[in-house]
Amino acid sequence: MEILIALAIIGIITMMAVINYQPVISKTKSLEAQNQLAHLYNLEKSYFYVHSKYSKDPMEVGFEQGKLVSEDGNANYIIEIINADHTGFLAKATAVVDFDGDGVFNVWEVDEQKNIKEVSPD
Repeated sequence: MEILIALAIIGIITMMAVINYQPVISKTKSLEAQNQLAHLYNLEKSYFYVHSKYSKDPMEVGFEQGKLVSEDGNANYIIEIINADHTGFLAKATAVVDFDGDGVFNVWEVDEQKNIKEVSPD
């Protein structure tokens, strides 16, 4: 009986520790979005220097989307270019997993000025 009580206490303490680390886990995973958007920014800039316009097609600029965790891959974010023309572009990284289970998915954006910002925190 004493062993069961000790295991229950250890389980409760472990759950509390995991809950306290959720913001740290979410912040760490958001680094993936920031890095991928910075990479896409560099590819778009290189494409712009050659073609005098930005591209809406990630493949055209040389960006390769990693296989998503929802497809048994490692990428937590899907990267897409929202709009692109001769003057600028806007790209978005949307989480495919709700990191803290609150129903809100993390979203980041980058533009032609390399303004990387969090649009929807998780």
